[in-house]
Amino acid sequence: MNLRILRIELRRSVAPWAGAVVLAAALAFLYLVSGPWWKGTAQWTAQWTSMALWTRYPLIFLWPLAVGLGALQGLRDHRSKMSELLTSTPRPARHRAAALAGTTAFTLVSAFALLVLLGAVRVLAAGAPYTHLGWLPISLVGALALTAGAVLGMGVARTVPSALTPPALAVGAFLLTNLLRQTSDEALPASRAPHRLSLLSPAVAEVRESLLTLSVPVHLGQTLWLLGMAATGLALLAVATPRARLLALTPLLAGGAAALLLFPADPRHTYVVDRAASAQVCEGPVCVTKARQARLAELEAPGGEALRLLRDVLGDRAPVALHETTAPRAVGATPERSRDLLLVDFDDGMIASAEGDERLTRALVAQGIAPVCRPRSDTESGTLEEAAAQSIGAAWILGELRPLDGTMHEASHQAAVAGPVWEKFMALPRAEQRRRLVAMHAAAVSCSGDVLAALTDGAAP
Repeated sequence: MNLRILRIELRRSVAPWAGAVVLAAALAFLYLVSGPWWKGTAQWTAQWTSMALWTRYPLIFLWPLAVGLGALQGLRDHRSKMSELLTSTPRPARHRAAALAGTTAFTLVSAFALLVLLGAVRVLAAGAPYTHLGWLPISLVGALALTAGAVLGMGVARTVPSALTPPALAVGAFLLTNLLRQTSDEALPASRAPHRLSLLSPAVAEVRESLLTLSVPVHLGQTLWLLGMAATGLALLAVATPRARLLALTPLLAGGAAALLLFPADPRHTYVVDRAASAQVCEGPVCVTKARQARLAELEAPGGEALRLLRDVLGDRAPVALHETTAPRAVGATPERSRDLLLVDFDDGMIASAEGDERLTRALVAQGIAPVCRPRSDTESGTLEEAAAQSIGAAWILGELRPLDGTMHEASHQAAVAGPVWEKFMALPRAEQRRRLVAMHAAAVSCSGDVLAALTDGAAP
């Protein structure tokens, strides 16, 4: 298709409107709706992989929209009552099909590219230190999905030329994407549908972990599936006989079968931890992932001081280094823990809200002396008793009882629980106080026993 044909098709078709509608809908969703794409370390402007995945997430409704708009485009000849006239011309039907599909594909890909470009500018402006190209296949598959959906819609509308075809296809595609929708409540995204079938959806799950990315077999399988979908759409646009239309379904079925064979059966091989992004970058005993290397400077001094203070209290039971956690986390699951490491999660509200060296040191000491054991929410973790025990441990080490910021428990509630325990605890001999702090730390690390009870009665796990 040359530029002259492209200009003519852009003037006489709904293709420009299709691109504009898709771009406007995506921007309205990302900018006007307050959602998880604006929160935590996995927000869509924080780093490259998160940006690519979040721009794929709206395909849960953008892809059905593209299918419906493609079907509307496919009805153009039928609406103008030119079908018989065009079939009598010497120009091959495949040329007309390529011009029609190519124009719509051009506008949809351009719209999606503008969305990704905007995200890329925001990521660069945020100063993301970890630059890589691993995000590019995620975005390329997203652009291919919009194109393939629109072309398939055109082909179906050419086969079934009815005014009801575009809305019926859009609604059907929307129901399909929601049926195959993946959720992120577990450590790794999962679906109510069989796992391999869920990967046929062009949309992705909500991004809760900035270190997770899609594996190569998923990219390959989805590419084959979408190429088959586009080939079937082009074939339906070009053929006219019932037998040829049945044969036109072959690429779609073959692409789907090949994709299902390539897709991993286990979610652990679908969403995988990016090894390069999760590599630890260290300054002495304080380490963060390469993806968040920019946070190392602010963490180095408070982290080193927290480790020193914990070693003075816990002795050889103290953590020897501070590492950023890289394990995928599920909502309601026990946080990752270690006997030798002080694990830091930048999405934890207590760490995220700590501003300045003094507050960050207190938060790290609290996390090190009594790492929380109870299941966590999206950004917060720990029971009220655990928060009270942490504040008491930090107060004993740093010299002042103070409620912890960033927990789900109000300061007055923390004070009401921690205050009486603190008074009784401080009335004990110094050696007994230290022994009970060690017992509290052991109970917290092993996730056995009541950490607050270890302070009140000295019970050891």
